[in-house]
Amino acid sequence: MTTESPSEYNHLETLSTAELLAGMNQLDQTVPQTVAKALPQIELLVEAIVARLAAGGRLFYIGAGTSGRLGVVDASECPPTFGVPAGLVVGIIAGGDSAIRQAVEGAEDDAEQAWKDLQAYNVNAKDVLVGIAASGRTPYVIGGLQQARAAGLATGCVVCNADSGVAAAAEFPVEVVTGPEFVTGSTRLKAGTAQKLVLNMLTTAAFIRLGHVKGNKMVDMQLSNIKLVERGERMLMEELGIDAAEAAQLLKQHGSVRAALMAR
Repeated sequence: MTTESPSEYNHLETLSTAELLAGMNQLDQTVPQTVAKALPQIELLVEAIVARLAAGGRLFYIGAGTSGRLGVVDASECPPTFGVPAGLVVGIIAGGDSAIRQAVEGAEDDAEQAWKDLQAYNVNAKDVLVGIAASGRTPYVIGGLQQARAAGLATGCVVCNADSGVAAAAEFPVEVVTGPEFVTGSTRLKAGTAQKLVLNMLTTAAFIRLGHVKGNKMVDMQLSNIKLVERGERMLMEELGIDAAEAAQLLKQHGSVRAALMAR
């Protein structure tokens, strides 16, 4: 596994802060290039997600540690960004929600628990499950994908090693082989960055395809704070050629950018 290979840097404790930052930054610059190589795989997974969501399904993420946390973050950002229901994209982390803040010993080693966790959501063949695992060998993720696939769910994954057990368990694997980390084995670094980039692509591309963006604007975003209300007003000003006062009135009257645009 290349994510466990020795770092290209050594004697890190002897380096200055500037040297540490320069080394990390140099390695980080390789991540987007590696993600680019996986674009054909990412495309296939996005198409599967779009098809399932369009047919009334949901998107689930499962993962442990950093990978699980990244899934929870991506899922939690979809409702405010795209105005979709909170239960449409669900992130599940091994060990439960408490593991978001503090590691739960051994949670990732239970190959049966992910499917049990998914049962709480009454998953079915309309849904799609994406397993996230930098190593590609996490039992929690492998077991969940295997059981989900047997139950008819579409299955994908995001891994950072080639030819992994997680990828073998998924119908639509995404393999972003990021190589050795700056600190040997610390996959919250390059691997975590790569996973975040891919998850951004999955949900952003899917919800654009599903009609939640107009032009380049988040017309379905939730107006949950002053910044977003002001952003919504600017959208209306740009789209309709109106002044700030009229935009504010329209947004207040209709409650969303999309509704305001449709009313005009």
